[in-house]
Amino acid sequence: MGARKRISAEKRKEALKTMYFAKLQNVPTSPRKMRLVADMIRGMEVNRALGVLKFSSKEASARVEQLLRSAIANWEQKNDRKAEDGELFVTKIFVDCGPTLKRMRPAPQGRGYRIRKRSNHVTLFVDTINTNDNQN
Repeated sequence: MGARKRISAEKRKEALKTMYFAKLQNVPTSPRKMRLVADMIRGMEVNRALGVLKFSSKEASARVEQLLRSAIANWEQKNDRKAEDGELFVTKIFVDCGPTLKRMRPAPQGRGYRIRKRSNHVTLFVDTINTNDNQN
């Protein structure tokens, strides 16, 4: 690795130490379905987002709810205190494509149709509203 790459990688790692996030990788759901759930809670206060996820009928919402609880716990661990009501917000949430499993399904006249079993990675950032104002 070159010097410039190493320096930028170290800066990125230092920046992540001050952020509060959780990752969920290799979720066996298509990214498109997961993005629908992510769009529901983007920018919300965490207690309200937990309520929305709990009563959502989508299968992916249970996984995102667990991820949000993990991000809240990470924030509490780094700050050595419990989160108060109305203090934490979902600042960023994004869904990236994961590995795709390629399978074949028998089709008429000796053909085979391709089936793509998609997966995704979800990254969720939480922070207080005061920290967001200071960064802008």
